[in-house]
Amino acid sequence: MSEPIWRPDPERAANAQITRFAAEHGFTGADAVAELWRWSVDHPARFWQDVWRFAGVVATREADEVLVDPDAMPGARWFVGARLNFAQNLLRRRDATPAILFAREDGLRRELSWSELWDAVERLAAALRAQGVGLDDRIAAFMPNVPETVVGALATSAVGGIWSSCSPDFGVRGVLDRFGQIEPKILFTVDGYLYGGKRIDIRAKVAEVVAALPSLVRVVVVPFLEEKPDIASIPKAMFWDAFCARTPEPLRFEQLPFDYPLYILYSSGTTGMPKAIVHGQGGTLVQHLKEHRLHTDLRPGERLFYYTTCGWMMWNWLVSGLASEATLVLYDGSPFHPGPESLWDLAQRERITVFGTSAKYLQALEKSGAEPGRTHDLAELKAILSTGSPLLPPSFDYVYEKIKRDVHLASISGGTDIVSCFVLGNPAGPVWRGEIQMRGLGMAVEVFDDHGRPVRGRRGELVCTRPFPSMPVGFWNDPEGKRYRKSYFERFPGVWCHGDWAEITEHDGVVIYGRSDATLNPGGVRIGTAEIYRQVEEIDEVLESVCVGQDWEGDVRVVLFVKLRDGLVLDDALREKIRKKIRENTTPRHVPAKIIQVADIPRTMNGKISELAVRDVIHGRAVANVEALANPEALELFRDLPELKT
Repeated sequence: MSEPIWRPDPERAANAQITRFAAEHGFTGADAVAELWRWSVDHPARFWQDVWRFAGVVATREADEVLVDPDAMPGARWFVGARLNFAQNLLRRRDATPAILFAREDGLRRELSWSELWDAVERLAAALRAQGVGLDDRIAAFMPNVPETVVGALATSAVGGIWSSCSPDFGVRGVLDRFGQIEPKILFTVDGYLYGGKRIDIRAKVAEVVAALPSLVRVVVVPFLEEKPDIASIPKAMFWDAFCARTPEPLRFEQLPFDYPLYILYSSGTTGMPKAIVHGQGGTLVQHLKEHRLHTDLRPGERLFYYTTCGWMMWNWLVSGLASEATLVLYDGSPFHPGPESLWDLAQRERITVFGTSAKYLQALEKSGAEPGRTHDLAELKAILSTGSPLLPPSFDYVYEKIKRDVHLASISGGTDIVSCFVLGNPAGPVWRGEIQMRGLGMAVEVFDDHGRPVRGRRGELVCTRPFPSMPVGFWNDPEGKRYRKSYFERFPGVWCHGDWAEITEHDGVVIYGRSDATLNPGGVRIGTAEIYRQVEEIDEVLESVCVGQDWEGDVRVVLFVKLRDGLVLDDALREKIRKKIRENTTPRHVPAKIIQVADIPRTMNGKISELAVRDVIHGRAVANVEALANPEALELFRDLPELKT
């Protein structure tokens, strides 16, 4: 494509916060943002200090030194001597305007003003302190995406505790694999949740989890399915209102070091026990402020939505929108219940400004035939964000043709590992079909070949060559940092290797081709699975697919599994249609040796297709942690398939 698929109008580009920030540093004109990026990675201490200033970080003590040991990777220290509190930076207002808008799939709606949010955090913080919660104590949440979960995270930060959450669709083993590592003192949970029109009671599951966590001193239950459910079967349980009933003391924020732990997040765990990744108060805050203010152009009073569960890092990213004084729009339930229009009904009703979702959702929405731009009033919508997996070129077309012509479409990519993004949007710049717009400011992102040399216009490993503030504080129970270093720094010593197969384009944008550990290698040629998916997703008969490499006769052959529309059967004609589409738009090496129909495809709790689990099953290997999957029963569909034996 010789022209971008979208450009902001000149006034919008000129007024973008990233444009103003660039101008403050002497960068103007067409290349201002590119020049700002280069300056930001060459002068990291100055850049991050200016982000702190630009975003108005609230602190009781400024840093003695912004960056110590700048060449240590890992090991660099940020904002040494500073004292601040994450929650204090999110609770900047106390007025009657909305801070949180919540919707459930059955139509239930709630609203919390900034004043009501402050009061709720104040009450819960007092209750936590009365329960003996203080510095270093872990607080866990087995919760849906509801206002109480946000209140819980903020109150935990206020008292100096460490927050960790997962969604109520996790199985018992999945919860214990996570919370069992960190030994929480308090557990927040619900009696059940709704999904796809079904009421799912989790009280028995909660009781089993609680029995296996002896560190718990209290279980706090938020009624969600019923007004007053029976919780007698849950040890140490009491209702939220009763827990918070004591007379609150004035809200007091513990002033903490920049790298004091804030969150514990978890890797997907599909290759073994999930990594318990610890993120710091200050690093999370300044990184999210940068991403919201500069890369998303989020402003006070705007309405920020991301379709996410509390088990995905995008929930943490969403919550930080409060620090920009945005209103959070929370949704819990199926995005397709009662129909594909559900989230767009929400966008219209709540006048959403920034709509965040996954690439898979946009693909499924297109397959459903939905045209939100025709059926809904989206006048307030200024940006659509997509992550979770590569956003394929046809989805760019769909957004601009069927959702909104004048909208900033930002494909973003990063991970739980950094609770943020390596590559993301530029509100003042053009969007090129199939590309992520830019590397994150302050993030020294490059693409390396197998020998550790930077390459451009070629595929390789996505790396970051210099420290950044949202690097993990470490892993839980990894005092010497051995697991941490092994996870990111063994491939290229002193360089963060993220595990994504990527390319920097001629526009200085980025294309992600999928996880490099799932890269196919037929005949010794490395192929990103996203290259195949982007062709298959254009075929109307195919709803979803997963592509893996099968060891075969001393080499690797490409095997494609497809889930078709209801009632369709994979025949030779459809197989040839798929092969032809792939062959004509990629290379002959991308063409699958086998195309096999399956009824379902395994996904992680975050909705990502689990290529590694499928690869293990077809090779007869045990899947290390099936509890990490949302639908582990789907793995049986791939076991002992006769088509894979010839």
